[in-house]
Amino acid sequence: MIFAELIDDPELYVGNSWYTLSNTLVGFVMAVVIGVVLAIGIVYSRLLEVLLYTPLVALNAIPKIALAPVFILWLGTGPQSKIGMAFLIAIFAIVIDAVLGLRTVDPDMLALGRTLKGSQLKMLLKIRFPGALPAIFSGMKVGIALSLVGTITGEFVASQKGLGYVIMSSQGAFETTRVFAALLILSVIGTILFYFLEWAEHAALPWHVSQRSGAGGH
Repeated sequence: MIFAELIDDPELYVGNSWYTLSNTLVGFVMAVVIGVVLAIGIVYSRLLEVLLYTPLVALNAIPKIALAPVFILWLGTGPQSKIGMAFLIAIFAIVIDAVLGLRTVDPDMLALGRTLKGSQLKMLLKIRFPGALPAIFSGMKVGIALSLVGTITGEFVASQKGLGYVIMSSQGAFETTRVFAALLILSVIGTILFYFLEWAEHAALPWHVSQRSGAGGH
């Protein structure tokens, strides 16, 4: 029944899937870029850690569904509010993992960089950041799922497009098959995005122990 529903009305699902996916990706990319920059600031500045870390924790503790109406009031019912929700829900996981990765770099490598009189920028780019990439990718894999949740949450509250809108409108009309069709597409999108990041991690970090051990298991 679900596949028959998808075949009967492909334009409905393709258009709304693209709307949800595009908003999710924009919010996620923003969360990655800004999250990594904030993590670097937190690691290198005690003042920024005090100013940013605690507010991020407090913001993360607020139920996101409670923030969705605020984003609608600020950014309207268009894609901006969905992007904002996707960004907000994903950024905490990315910041936390990036901070962890930047702080747990091999101290011997840092000592070697200081011995060679490397600048803070060079040590960041050539030692800290590459060493933190496994943790950053872990945060990204959590963050991409959270971005999708944030987009759908925004669509639940106020939207005329997207898979969240399809679910809410179909639920109100008791069109159960359409609800499950939208949920199936969401699960496929989430799975594809996760495994794309898995592939990107493997391509970017062939040297990392997790990749070597995975390859050795075959």
